[in-house]
Amino acid sequence: MPVFATAGSKVYIGTALESGTGELTVDDFDDIVWTSIGNLETIGAVGDTSNSVDGTFIDRARVVRMKGARDGGTMELVAGLSYTDAGQLALIAAEKSPHEFAFKVEFNDKPATGASPKNSTRMFVALVMSASEQLDGADNLMKLNASLAINSNVIRTNASAT
Repeated sequence: MPVFATAGSKVYIGTALESGTGELTVDDFDDIVWTSIGNLETIGAVGDTSNSVDGTFIDRARVVRMKGARDGGTMELVAGLSYTDAGQLALIAAEKSPHEFAFKVEFNDKPATGASPKNSTRMFVALVMSASEQLDGADNLMKLNASLAINSNVIRTNASAT
């Protein structure tokens, strides 16, 4: 697959969904109702990193590292503020809630040909930790900044021709 631009990608907020204690699968997102978040300027990063578990052993005079717990990170969304965008309103409501919500990022990368071309997606569960308005100078758009603390594995689906 060739590389592609972020332009044309979309981010959706879904209904409340608990991350649970195990790995989520694409089937866990089957019944989710998705709402597109409009006017996005920046989507941010998504994906696991491992914590470092360190030990210093006297007889080796060396720090030894192992991989610890996985961390999905925090996705930082920036959108042009809209008082009527359903996705932005859902983000603001989710920030006020203690519950986790389903999220989907859909890339603009489906093949040009095929029986039913589909875009790649990334799906995960996150807490909306912030939904703040950024009000800069006179020649700037007002923005909605949202931080999504990812509490699950990130489910990847690849673009396909069917």
